Amino acid sequence: MSALESSDPRAAEAVELFVYRIGREIGSLAAALGGLDALVFTGGIGENAVPIRERVCRAAGWLGLELDEKGNTGGGPRISREGSRVRAWVIPTDEELMIALHTRQVLSGKTG
Repeated sequence: MSALESSDPRAAEAVELFVYRIGREIGSLAAALGGLDALVFTGGIGENAVPIRERVCRAAGWLGLELDEKGNTGGGPRISREGSRVRAWVIPTDEELMIALHTRQVLSGKTG
């Protein structure tokens, strides 16, 4: 059972803190970068946790991100509304492929 499915109040608090911290980091990065063009969700949580993506996107609404609920529940790839000032995407990742490619580069001496 995931924290999202748990009835334990500590699990709900952990999810709330997780979403808060993501929102805080988005704000920090947006300030450092002078705004955001896009927000990309990837990896296990980013690709599979619809409620987390929804909460993060709603928290980023002040940046002009408008969530497309149908796109979000459908897994994207685009989960922001057409015309949203900040776009949001769900992009699958393949960590194993990247590790293999980087390992091949190291072994062949073609790093850097």
